[in-house]
Amino acid sequence: MERSAVNPVEWSLRFGFNQGEIVSGETRTLYCAGQAATNADGEPQHEGDMAAQLELSLDNLEGVLQEAGMTLADLVRLNVYTTDVDLLTRNYGALASRLAAAGVRPPSTLLGVERLAFPTMMVELEGTAVA
Repeated sequence: MERSAVNPVEWSLRFGFNQGEIVSGETRTLYCAGQAATNADGEPQHEGDMAAQLELSLDNLEGVLQEAGMTLADLVRLNVYTTDVDLLTRNYGALASRLAAAGVRPPSTLLGVERLAFPTMMVELEGTAVA
């Protein structure tokens, strides 16, 4: 598999994502459902703590990737849904640093939403991976 970044502008690189990516060659694609800060029983965790919810959401996304034999390095798309965009952007460094450590800058969309599946959830991550 080959990945090529597409960045007609470069401001997004400061935030850890490419504007687009071309993926070519023999591949497997994994479409991940939204992953939030829930435990193994699907119970919401870390009420009111955006940083902890973001970390656990990312842990859960990594768990899905690992089950498919993939890692964060295989992400080619990441959608971030949050009930508080301002609070999320203040904590976004944790997500950006884990993606950077994996050597990936997946094209991303950040969306502010009224609420998520459970009222105490503040962030949800939805990814697509190709390997």
